[in-house]
Amino acid sequence: MLHEYREVISKLKIDNAHFAKIFEKHNELDQKIADAEEGREHISEAELDALKKEKLKLKDEAYATIVAYKKEHNL
Repeated sequence: MLHEYREVISKLKIDNAHFAKIFEKHNELDQKIADAEEGREHISEAELDALKKEKLKLKDEAYATIVAYKKEHNL
């Protein structure tokens, strides 16, 4: 997720517990979605869509946190 911001993400995961939680949850959802799409986990299309929406929401929140951090630290 957001690989172009690796350095900022590394700092935020250490300094910001909420960001770390968002990042971890996003990765968990990413794995669950991949498992469902590849047939390792069976869930309905509606459940899959809900997971994708939640994952996107977390990504948007993480991105907003990254942008705010970069602005605050003049990066």
